[in-house]
Amino acid sequence: MMNIQLILFTVILGTSATSCIHKNNSENNTTNITNTVQQQKIEKIQLVERTRGFSRSITVTPLSKEVNINEEISNTKIAPAEWKTVSQLAGIIDLSRISELKSPTTGRHSDQAMIASMIITSDGKEYTSSDFDSGRPPKELEALYNAVNGPNKMDPNK
Repeated sequence: MMNIQLILFTVILGTSATSCIHKNNSENNTTNITNTVQQQKIEKIQLVERTRGFSRSITVTPLSKEVNINEEISNTKIAPAEWKTVSQLAGIIDLSRISELKSPTTGRHSDQAMIASMIITSDGKEYTSSDFDSGRPPKELEALYNAVNGPNKMDPNK
């Protein structure tokens, strides 16, 4: 009888240990994925829009937002919360594939829209998106585009 209890105890203990190890491995995998996204250090985000006779760029860094319209430059400080939002939106984008994102429209090919692109600097390397129509970014960039562009969008086509 004692041997059966010892065997049962050993089986239960072994099963519990295996279950805990599996749970810890799952947690470690989730942590590794999260750390990879967090390790991507976003340093600067730039939106560039241009057409014949007009250019605009918005550059957002951890401390400021620079708007350059036809070489007239204005700088403003940004709140840490704004940078956090913008950098988190940039951080969820697969930067290695940003140049492959497809534009949903083609108005820029016939001067119906400004040519736009986004440049994200992360860990000292620049990642440039494919060109897209101003105001109509690829869906993967839409939230970031809107956050960078802000409420004061000036569109010369309107």
